[in-house]
Amino acid sequence: MEPIVVTSALPYSNDRLHLGHLRSTYLPPDVFVRYLRRAGRDVIFICATDEHGTPIALRAEKEKVNPKDITDRYHPMIKDELTRMGCSFDFFSRTTAPIHYELTQEIFRKLLSNGFIYEQTLEQLRCPKCDKFLPDRYVEGLCPYCGYDGARGDSCDSCGRYLRPVDLKDPKCAICGTKPVPTPTKHWFFKLTAFQDRLKSWLESNERTPDNVKNYALGWVNEGLKDWCITRDMTWGVPVPVEGAEGKVIYVWFDAPIGYISSTKGYFQSRGDPDGWRRYWQGDGKIFHFIGKDIIYHHAIFWPALLMGTGEYSIPTAVVASEYLTLEGKKMSKSRGWYISIDGYLKGFEPDPMRYYLVSVAPLERDADFSVDEFIKRYNDELADVLGNFVHRTLTFLEKFFGSTVPEAKLSEQDQRMLAAVAAAQTEVASLIESLKFREGMVAIMGLAREGNKYLNDSAPWAAMKTDPPKAAATLYTSVQVVKALGSMLSPYMPFTAEKICQMLGIAQPVHSQPWSASSEPLPAGSRIGKPVPLFKKILPADVPKVKADLIPFKDIGARIKMDDFKKAKIAVGEVVKAEKIKGARDLLHLEVDLGEYGVKSCVAGVAKYYSPEELLKKRIAVLANIEPSVLFGVKSEVMILAAEGEDNVSVLVPDKAVQPGSGVR
Repeated sequence: MEPIVVTSALPYSNDRLHLGHLRSTYLPPDVFVRYLRRAGRDVIFICATDEHGTPIALRAEKEKVNPKDITDRYHPMIKDELTRMGCSFDFFSRTTAPIHYELTQEIFRKLLSNGFIYEQTLEQLRCPKCDKFLPDRYVEGLCPYCGYDGARGDSCDSCGRYLRPVDLKDPKCAICGTKPVPTPTKHWFFKLTAFQDRLKSWLESNERTPDNVKNYALGWVNEGLKDWCITRDMTWGVPVPVEGAEGKVIYVWFDAPIGYISSTKGYFQSRGDPDGWRRYWQGDGKIFHFIGKDIIYHHAIFWPALLMGTGEYSIPTAVVASEYLTLEGKKMSKSRGWYISIDGYLKGFEPDPMRYYLVSVAPLERDADFSVDEFIKRYNDELADVLGNFVHRTLTFLEKFFGSTVPEAKLSEQDQRMLAAVAAAQTEVASLIESLKFREGMVAIMGLAREGNKYLNDSAPWAAMKTDPPKAAATLYTSVQVVKALGSMLSPYMPFTAEKICQMLGIAQPVHSQPWSASSEPLPAGSRIGKPVPLFKKILPADVPKVKADLIPFKDIGARIKMDDFKKAKIAVGEVVKAEKIKGARDLLHLEVDLGEYGVKSCVAGVAKYYSPEELLKKRIAVLANIEPSVLFGVKSEVMILAAEGEDNVSVLVPDKAVQPGSGVR
């Protein structure tokens, strides 16, 4: 039996996860693995938290803590949230584990000895004030491709291009704001260019990897690959195992995917089988990676090239990337509070309704949107009315008419057709999951539930009990087989619901340990069922406002102040009588604001990205007039203008009617 490794992209250990992560990276492989286990495959499900890189180091520096303190905070949270959502990892590790450091350095040395890593001196940005080199996100500035102000030294959030710190225009240190200086330093590069042809051939011939991944990756390959700098001037990470590389670590995108292998090693070590991992990574193992679309390049180009370069490890069988999940038609944003965290969702709901929604709303290769109204509609119409109603009615009728016992039955052609539909669905769902078509598999299961509902309605056992009891017995015998099949086939998708159905049917063996073939095996006549309970409680119209509030908790307004404190602020309307740029300050304008009886005040305002001096001249605006004066770039600032800050813009506050300079705002 061929060994199979299924992985989820390693969650970055510096924040909680949200539903977008769940939909793209953790739920699809869990569906896949749960099915494979029941199909009798030799499969392991591996993940870990990704704990290196500049974002964690930068955050730790700003919080004045050790980077390990950040990762120690979030690793257990992430693991707990995914576990509560039903993600059934065999092993969930960390890239700060000693076994990971050892393996990463071993692979680095192997690639070096194979001639695929070379040394080169290049100029990197160094902050003279912080007295250190500034890797990746330690640098911010203008994107050289789209002009976006706020690009970081590794990528631009606006156009999506990958960048180097030296690519940025008008760079500044993310810690202190100082302009860094290009300085020579030695680094090590991976010869990605050496694998151009092999990667192209692998991508074009790979039948398991979906088109959205292949087309994206081939676009980069056909454009021409470039070698990757795989070391960084910092101390947080895996040390570079080469003499003369003191104070340098291995780039996080070199070490993170190695976490798939090191976690597998950790799993088998924990089982007392230290060499067991080799069957999966150095033999005939099949490797399936599930990721989000933003890291296709790393998994479909860089990672397989790295594995090819070692000459020792199997390359991925498939890289499956999900497109984005939006929220009510808008991009999720943690900074604006526009997202639903996994933890937040679980405070008010069971896991399975969200697992159902995220799988069924759209295929992985298409963007999807989470709409609260649509979620409620699907919950009520599909889970409660179709699935839950069929299960509950069937078991309630069995309880009422046959004493909670599966009756003996002589089956009609109609009954046999219904049972044939069960067997067909079992085969179809298996084929669809094997083909990574998870949504289609869920649709097929719900199709069987709809067919069962129609069959039950058409057969009307409640009426047949009065006129033809054997027919009623046959109908309920058949219906309970459909219920059993639904519970069984739902187990990859809705594991908690599947277990509830199994328990109500009085089946002692947990559904997840039953073979997939058991889905169509009949529950014998004479079997006793348990007390029927509703699977899903409908969401009533009166409950909708609370559901919406629970699902999308808007950001808290923050600490409250007393009215007397607010009255201390002198807010007034002033007219801008002079406006000019401040030399050497990219974001600042120098304004002179006429406040009438209070005189003309100097103001340094950070609005140069949104207003030209000419746009503000003669404009009447609101200012905080009694703020403590300060000096910025050698210019005195005596008042602060008030502005509304949107997602991508800033708008100064202006009165909607003509008022005189100096007029108070209250």
